[in-house]
Amino acid sequence: MANHRNSRNGGLQLSSTTISSPDPRALASFYARLLEWETVASEPDWVVLHNPAGGPGLSFHIDEHYVRPVWPSAEGSQQMMMHLDIRVDDLDRGSAHASECGAVAAEYQPQEDVRVFLDPDGHPFCLFVD
Repeated sequence: MANHRNSRNGGLQLSSTTISSPDPRALASFYARLLEWETVASEPDWVVLHNPAGGPGLSFHIDEHYVRPVWPSAEGSQQMMMHLDIRVDDLDRGSAHASECGAVAAEYQPQEDVRVFLDPDGHPFCLFVD
C-alpha cells in the first residue's frame, strides 16, 4: 500500500467537507447529534467535527449571503451544490433519529431504499442501507 504522504499527488488527502451556513454553530450541533461526532473547534464563523472512525470530518463556515437550496432542483432556484450520503443499519430507525435531531423528510423521495432529508439549513442528505 502506498504511503499517502509520498504518493505521486504530493500527499493530497481529503480531510474534511465544508458546509456553508448562516449559523455554523447551530448546523454543526445538528450534525454532531445526528452522527454522534465530537466538536473539536468552535468559533462563531467556523466549526469542525471529528470523525471518530478516522475518516474525513465535517466543517461548517459562515455564509452571510446563504440561500437555501430547493430539492428537487428547479430551474431559476438555488441549486444544491452537493449532498451527504449517510449509511444506516436500519432505514426506519435512522430516519426516526434524523427527524428527532431536527431534519425534515423531503417531500420528493426518488428511491424506495433511500430517504432524502433536509438539514436545518435546507441542505439535502440521503440515508441508505448498505
